[in-house]
Amino acid sequence: MKNHQPPLKKGQVIELRVDRLGVSGEGVGRFEGFTVFVPYALPGERVKAGVTDVKKTYATAKIEELLTASADRVKPACAIYDKCGGCQLQHLSYAAQLKAKRQQVIDALTHIGKLPDLFVEETIGAKDPWNYRNKMQFPVGREKGRTVIGCFAQGSHDIIDTKNCLIQREGNNEIVNAVREVVTKLNISVYDEDKHRGVLRHVVGRVGEHGEQMVCLVTATPNLPHEKDVIRMIRRSLPHVVSIQQNIQTYRNNVIMGRETKLLWGSPTITDRLGNLSFHISPRSFFQVNTHQAETLYNKALEFAGLTGRETVIDAYCGTGTITLFLAQKARKVYGIEIVKPAILDAQKNARDNHVKNAEFIVGDATAVMPRLYKQGIRPDVVVVDPPRAGCTPVVLETFADMEPDRIVYVSCNPASLARDLAILKTLGYEAQKVQPVDMFPMTSHVETVVLMTREK
Repeated sequence: MKNHQPPLKKGQVIELRVDRLGVSGEGVGRFEGFTVFVPYALPGERVKAGVTDVKKTYATAKIEELLTASADRVKPACAIYDKCGGCQLQHLSYAAQLKAKRQQVIDALTHIGKLPDLFVEETIGAKDPWNYRNKMQFPVGREKGRTVIGCFAQGSHDIIDTKNCLIQREGNNEIVNAVREVVTKLNISVYDEDKHRGVLRHVVGRVGEHGEQMVCLVTATPNLPHEKDVIRMIRRSLPHVVSIQQNIQTYRNNVIMGRETKLLWGSPTITDRLGNLSFHISPRSFFQVNTHQAETLYNKALEFAGLTGRETVIDAYCGTGTITLFLAQKARKVYGIEIVKPAILDAQKNARDNHVKNAEFIVGDATAVMPRLYKQGIRPDVVVVDPPRAGCTPVVLETFADMEPDRIVYVSCNPASLARDLAILKTLGYEAQKVQPVDMFPMTSHVETVVLMTREK
């Protein structure tokens, strides 16, 4: 048997035509039939590229010279775009980003789901693709004696100091700059992840409905040095701050937030709104980071659910109950299931705050809870599912099918796991009818998709 060696070596410079975008936004081409990934290259471009790494089945390369530029190439608006790993598509026009995200869904459905005939709608874009993130979580470090706060550089843990992130709400940029000044003036030690020493690990910021700000300082120690001065200086710098908190994360890992949060000053929560629903958000609450596009996504899920007010609905991964409460407005009864207990407590509070009485929230694994509901005689007309990136297990999908709902509405943040799950549901008697991508994260390679499936009679 022949040992097929890659036709490339590290350091080699090659000419390459880029055919498509990969799932992380990089250009993908082939050299003598061998796949090459080139960050910042666009479909249709010819590039001279230097090979940076060679694996068994693919290579990576960086652009040395752009020989033929795409008509969709634009100048990135951000000054640190080429260093920072927060965005992947600023060099692609926004109209072309929407087309690329639709294509990402089509490719996954065709190659992974073996569903080449399934029509995918045009991606619903944002009215404004900038300054949309209501939540920021940036690591803190020191570089040449200076305090740096910002995103990690692509593929590393080097912090790129960020003073004006163009996808963050302006209030979050104000938080970063205020905290950097406080840390510098009070000489607060910052966390060193290699030595597991120092105090300040991350800054988490949230901006509410009317611009009110929440600042959460994540520390590796139970005590925050100069606590009173920190509070005083942040309040002086940020006139819209309503909440200053400390989260304690003592473990030697990459998890951003720990279990314990202390209120240092102000309110324990801020409020934001989706449609006519209001949500109290704490530092660790899950809430969609792009409020406007989340509303678009949930309205599409509600439209696909086709509710008339008579239906029973199960929301199988309900989180803090945002989609559940949207559905409850049009359904007779909604059951929200979620394995994370704090999220269910948030969901129950959100239901009370919005005077929603026809939503019931249950802590547990959907694979155990749904058969129990079935045994109790509960027959859902619609099942809505918004799982983690990994998608659903086959057991969960079989459980959905066993309950025989008329419709399944599948919301996904990962086209690959979505395609796999749609293929499994097809074998279980559910046919995809509508596929709608929604751009929740402009300037990045991520895409959300909502799919309507109906039971074959």
